[in-house]
Amino acid sequence: MPKFLTAWHPSPYLLLVLTTLFWSGNFVLGRAVHTVFTPFTLSFWRWAVALAILLPFVWASLREQAPLIRRHGLILLLLSILGVVNFNTFVYIGLQSTTATNALIMLSVTPVLIVALSFLLLRQTVTGWQALGILISLAGVLVIIGHGDAGALLARQFNPGDLWVLAAVASWALYSVCLRWRPAKLEPLNFQAATMVIGMAILTPLYGWDLAQGYTVAVNVATVGSILYLALFPSILAYIFWNRAVAELGANRTGQFLHLMPAFGAVLSMIFLGERLYGFHAAGVALIALGIWLATVYGRKPA
Repeated sequence: MPKFLTAWHPSPYLLLVLTTLFWSGNFVLGRAVHTVFTPFTLSFWRWAVALAILLPFVWASLREQAPLIRRHGLILLLLSILGVVNFNTFVYIGLQSTTATNALIMLSVTPVLIVALSFLLLRQTVTGWQALGILISLAGVLVIIGHGDAGALLARQFNPGDLWVLAAVASWALYSVCLRWRPAKLEPLNFQAATMVIGMAILTPLYGWDLAQGYTVAVNVATVGSILYLALFPSILAYIFWNRAVAELGANRTGQFLHLMPAFGAVLSMIFLGERLYGFHAAGVALIALGIWLATVYGRKPA
């Protein structure tokens, strides 16, 4: 890990607040530049620059652990597809036609999707309260997707952007479940770098397709600044801060801070994008929050 970060010992709670702020900024910035970058181009340059920043710090240890990386190539490929390629690209595709506020609210359903996928894929026990929480949270997502209009849901009049974001959330939940098979001896930053390298191998031909279509991006302060923010803050620093907080507080307490993201996102979206909050946002948030509470807190008890 970079020495200047290992020498810095702030409160883990401060690290978690910064992490969720950085990740919220990813959604808001993704929406802000949706007319400037295509999703493939934004994903490509985000991870290319992040990898260029990270590699000098991990190159020596990455080479030492290369045999371990090769032995676990298949699971690293799967995790890279789900967490590096799919999640971010799907979010950026979704933000072409939906709001950052909608996207961040739907992201908050991730904890209950993890519970549901753990049951479906790993046959982990799900209590009655957890099942109820999953259903209520999904109802909250439907309220957001339908903009509070049951008729739109019945007529299947969905915003494609909302569906892409929902696919991104499902991909991240599946990534989280599959992390149980991550190589235990692989250093955290080496794991991050390895999945970035694999992700870049997948994103490069997609970026090449953009170039073949004649798509270009103007190089200016706004575009360069956007890529630097995405590469440094949500891609590298947030990851380092998150893992340090998990080590000090544990995964359960740390995970609760993800619920700050819709709040941060709503404020940032109103300030920088001029987005507005509507009644269906409040209804969706209330249902998702109730579902999360039932599934993660009260859900430990049998129904």
